[in-house]
Amino acid sequence: MKTNILVIICLISNFIFSQGPSNLIAENINTTKSSLSYTNNSVSSNEIGTNGFEFEVLDAGVNTKYSEIGTGFFRNKLIMVSSKKLGGLAKIDFNTNEAYKELFCLDISENGALSRPLLFSRILNTNDSEDQLTFSPDQKTVYFTRSSRDNSLEYKLYKATLEEDSHGNWINEEFLNINKTNVSIETPFLNRTGDKLYFSSNMPGSIGGYDIYVSNVNADGTLDTPKNLGHSINTTSDEKYPSLSIDGKYLYFSSKGHQNLGGYDLFVSRILSDKYKAPRNLGNTINTSYDEVAYFLATKNKGYVSSNKPNGKGSFDIYTAVNDEIVQSIEGKAIDLVTKIKLPNTLIILKDEDNNEIARQMTDKSGAFSFDNVVPFELYTLSTQKDGFIDDDFEFLANRNFDTTYNKDLELNTTEPVIAEVDNELRIVLENIYFDFAKYSIKEESTISLNKILKVLNDNPSINLAINAHTDIIGNDAYNLKLSNKRAASAVKYLIKNGIDKSRLSSKGFGETKPLIDCKTNSCTDEEHQSNRRIEFVILD
Repeated sequence: MKTNILVIICLISNFIFSQGPSNLIAENINTTKSSLSYTNNSVSSNEIGTNGFEFEVLDAGVNTKYSEIGTGFFRNKLIMVSSKKLGGLAKIDFNTNEAYKELFCLDISENGALSRPLLFSRILNTNDSEDQLTFSPDQKTVYFTRSSRDNSLEYKLYKATLEEDSHGNWINEEFLNINKTNVSIETPFLNRTGDKLYFSSNMPGSIGGYDIYVSNVNADGTLDTPKNLGHSINTTSDEKYPSLSIDGKYLYFSSKGHQNLGGYDLFVSRILSDKYKAPRNLGNTINTSYDEVAYFLATKNKGYVSSNKPNGKGSFDIYTAVNDEIVQSIEGKAIDLVTKIKLPNTLIILKDEDNNEIARQMTDKSGAFSFDNVVPFELYTLSTQKDGFIDDDFEFLANRNFDTTYNKDLELNTTEPVIAEVDNELRIVLENIYFDFAKYSIKEESTISLNKILKVLNDNPSINLAINAHTDIIGNDAYNLKLSNKRAASAVKYLIKNGIDKSRLSSKGFGETKPLIDCKTNSCTDEEHQSNRRIEFVILD
């Protein structure tokens, strides 16, 4: 009766975010931890290094001499798969020399301590061997794997639904269509939108023994034809235990291939719109020369991992893995390619490798920008936009594995001036000439624009110019008229200083009398007032 009560307690919770064990124990049968045989692509711990990860790995406190592998958590409960014996009636799997696996749940206290495990579900747990399971976002559908006692090394994929208003009564158990004879389907993981199911399998055509696949989930819960994730992820060795980051941008998995420390190591790959990036080993602060599997995240930087490394309680143990995030940033200045003048008010957009915008900002008065959104070993693009300059993209790779700030100055090319008719006048049309508020000295960045006027005048000696200056409506009329005259004269003075004959130039200020935007009857923004503060270059007959 006591056991039945414990089962009912666990059935109260339904579990949404899961990942669990496969037949790793069977693969290592009749071996010891020190004598496991691995592939030849192992490298030293120092060679791998941290790879940009700083994990603290702690015993989860629920381990026994049998196998425990985490599968996920929901509503402050941790779900695990274990071969721990349940009394004297437990049947032993001759392939593993341990009991057949069952699903358990554990409460998680506020300080992270775990309660003793209780059986998860009297319906999903059977006399066969249960393995990983994963849930739909609404928690009403479970995908799970189970092997028969006749062949405990071959797992099949099932689906069941949660009976309405029940406390864990799973019904409509279904043997899924992608199962095949002599094929094992293992370690399923459903994405957070519930439309893609990742899993590992030794299906015909696999690159290695076990590859990672993905199937689209149809509206009725059935699965489309599995798609192999390809050579970026899968190797001629085994890949298992797929899971995703909280934001769905990264694929985590365990592999005996790629560059690893031995056995199964944990890897991460950036998911792009049309491919998976080359995986990166999660580093020597979490991986060892033994097996690390079943890594999944509870929060952005905290998750669970299982390992058969020495000094555990026995077989596979569950560990809490906390990643102290590497802090990286990118800073620099926007500058003119030719003059090297700093360019304030330049829009800088930081984009990821999929061209998704991460952040944006305007450069400050010194042309400087800084972003704190950088992740190690990611490829980024800095896109620039500024009036009078060609829009451009600058790539940079965050190629360091420690806290750092990257420096990158962005050199912008100017646009060519255009001669066009505006308001029945022939003008040299270019970006605005900037002045500080209530001042008539030309800002350094605007000398780049005046240099364009110099080029037009030098290339066309017959052109004469009227330089007309305008202000906003801030201040009184007389003051603005005087200010605009001085600004027009400043532009003329610059052109004369740089070789243009003064006979070709005239200047006039119009104050606030000819605004581009009517700010007297309408409330204007700072940008609209700035548009009214302008200089026009009119070509004279």
